[in-house]
Amino acid sequence: QPPSSLSIKINNGSTQPFDLVVVFLSFSQVNLATNQIVMNCADIDIITASFVPEGGEEINATGFNYQNEDEKVTLSFPSALQKGSGTLKIDFVGELNDKMKGFYRSKYATPAGEIRYAAVTQFEATDARRAFPCWDEPAIKATFDISLIVPKDRVALSNMNVIDRKPHPEDDSLLEVKFATTPIMSTYLVAFVIGEYDFVEGQSSDGVTVRVYTPTGKAEQGKFALEVAVKTLPFYNDYFNVPYPLPKIDLIAIADFAAGAMENWGLVTYRETALLIDPKNSCSSSRQWVALVVGHELAHQWFGNLVTMEWWTHLWLNEGFASWIEYLCVDHCFPDYDIWTQFVSADYTRALDLDALDNSHPIEVYVNVREVSLSDECKPRTVDLWDCLEQASGKPIALVMSSWTKQMGFPIIVVDQEQQGDDRILKISQKKFCASGPHNGEDCPNWMVPISICTGEDPGCTKLKVLLDSPETTITINSVSPDQWVKINPGTVGFYRIQYSSAMLESLLPGIRDLTLLPVDRLGLQNDLFSLSRAGMISTVEVLKLMEAFVNEPNYTVWSDLSCNLGVLSSLLSHTDFHEEIQEFIRDLFTPIGLKLGWECKQGEGHLDALLRGLVLGKLGKAGHKPTLEEARRRFKDHVEGKQILSADLRSPVYLTVLKHGDSATLDTMLKLHKQADMQEEKNRIERVLGAISAPDLIQKVLTFALSEDVRPQDTVSVIGGVAGSSKHGRKAAWKFVKDNWEELHNRYQGGFLISRLIKLSVDGFAIDKMAAEVKSFFESHHAPAAERTVQQCCENILLNAAWLKRDADDIHQYLLKRKAPPV
Repeated sequence: QPPSSLSIKINNGSTQPFDLVVVFLSFSQVNLATNQIVMNCADIDIITASFVPEGGEEINATGFNYQNEDEKVTLSFPSALQKGSGTLKIDFVGELNDKMKGFYRSKYATPAGEIRYAAVTQFEATDARRAFPCWDEPAIKATFDISLIVPKDRVALSNMNVIDRKPHPEDDSLLEVKFATTPIMSTYLVAFVIGEYDFVEGQSSDGVTVRVYTPTGKAEQGKFALEVAVKTLPFYNDYFNVPYPLPKIDLIAIADFAAGAMENWGLVTYRETALLIDPKNSCSSSRQWVALVVGHELAHQWFGNLVTMEWWTHLWLNEGFASWIEYLCVDHCFPDYDIWTQFVSADYTRALDLDALDNSHPIEVYVNVREVSLSDECKPRTVDLWDCLEQASGKPIALVMSSWTKQMGFPIIVVDQEQQGDDRILKISQKKFCASGPHNGEDCPNWMVPISICTGEDPGCTKLKVLLDSPETTITINSVSPDQWVKINPGTVGFYRIQYSSAMLESLLPGIRDLTLLPVDRLGLQNDLFSLSRAGMISTVEVLKLMEAFVNEPNYTVWSDLSCNLGVLSSLLSHTDFHEEIQEFIRDLFTPIGLKLGWECKQGEGHLDALLRGLVLGKLGKAGHKPTLEEARRRFKDHVEGKQILSADLRSPVYLTVLKHGDSATLDTMLKLHKQADMQEEKNRIERVLGAISAPDLIQKVLTFALSEDVRPQDTVSVIGGVAGSSKHGRKAAWKFVKDNWEELHNRYQGGFLISRLIKLSVDGFAIDKMAAEVKSFFESHHAPAAERTVQQCCENILLNAAWLKRDADDIHQYLLKRKAPPV
């Protein structure tokens, strides 16, 4: 395992090129005599390179052949490097870029308003090669000795603790900072940050020093993340039964940052909005988001960093696990968040929606280096996990799980029942579920499906568990009286959709009205039905009838999922001339809970009440509920005039409501609030709702603003997405804007996941066949390799929307008219 030594000189945070004084890559071994060394290298100019065999003479490289397409360089030597160990030395110049990947500069303003730059890194998946030549693959691990030469008034951080700090011999304005040797690790986890920061510090109960670095003057805003991190490290220590191996961990807020966060070992980087919480000006959903992201990244310190997947094919082991355990961690730290119910709405149902597309993919998919954007016993593969779980449980884990990870999609479980005396007989079958309807082809895949069943007698308790390993089966449940309902998948944990017979579904409806079904099951039932209607397996009218049964619903997450699906439907029906009728349906459904909650926070309320109030008031305001609109305008006026500042939890719904029904003066006021906002969270809050404005000329103004200097590069996407998602006109204008500004947008985000998000947000809402063809043809002539699958999925979604509209629009219209007609 080759140790590496880096020494990087930053002339000044604001200049473009950086000098790498020298990189030593000490081989443990040259395995075969060779006169060439091939390494990963991108946007780097090598000045000199040489190899010093152990105990031998230095051999200078005589040629550097760059394979730019493959991001590689071949170093040629005049004579063969003999078998054995030695040291490779490279002198080169790199670029401190503006691409938010590799080694890049991040723009920030000082408290006095002066624009400055920090130098930061983002190496996952394949961008360490932009900072230094290396073998940039997860399985090729090394130890790293890093030194940074930086301006002496800047903070310099890396993965490890500082072991030496001394003035630079040639320039007393510079400081040489040396860090301890890292454990053996992958290149994508190496990190360094140079800039101006304050910090808050704590110690975990197991003795690890934790620091949260914030922009200057905002140390207070790091306290919440610090509290979460200090609780989380010991929790993971106990859970994994392996101590955190480094002496310290730093969490740092970076101004320009493409992802939400990055788990660099010992130096975790975050967007400001994923780390900073202002006690007065941060809303409840921001706290929850920070807690989840901190939990996620700290889990990676073990799962990903200590133990790393062999190749990006197995990345799901890394990300899938962290995306699950972040919820376990938040549930441990904040039991009142009811976070596992939120998991079903936020992660589980979205995964089902994506995986139902023909353009999905299996969990395990071979990854080519060009697609990646994102010791031997420490290089796990998927099969290793199944082997360990099998040994621990004595169950056929590999057999069951390979049906889920190696084939695309998931099943729909079709259920019917009959009563025989005191017993209930269930007939259960499985088919592949597709967003366009059930798979009816010859070669229908099958899954090994663990199925749980509960009854109305005890909704929280599983009465029976079976493993469905064939296309269909019959199950007998003993002692179930005819008046009791039977439900499949209690807790909504099995990864499948369910289609009940109409009699079974009818029997479950009272459990929604009287709340005897658990919240997570009420949510799952509605979500399954909604997705069946989109797939054309039932009429959307059936879903609207079901939604009306939620009139007594008290649970935030159930409302959130309902609201999300109604948003999808509202967007679909914006293509019709009866869009107002669905707004009326939304107003009728949300008014009772809106009246019950009111505008003011009541004594004894908690986190979830705050989230629910914001959700409901925003939904009513957007749908044009007059009393909500009037109250929102009154509170907005008081807020702007400084008479009564809006609580953080009410800002999004109020901003959204006044903009949706506002004019140019409203937009100007909102842009002024944006300019004055000192917190990135508040800027983002405003950016996300600007697209709600209705007038075409103002929509254009918002789109122009999206690419202005006032919006951080990573946030442009949410401004454009907000326009596309708000109205029929906004959708057309946003797509035109993306096409007109494609070169600038692609240059800014190329190769990263933000380009995929931009495309999805811009075009996913169309519902006309010819738009799918237009999108496809645009991206055939404007290549975006990193977003290829996203483009295919968007075109598929547009065609699905168009089919849904053709199939159900008339029935929906008739139902909405009929429910308002006076009884004859």
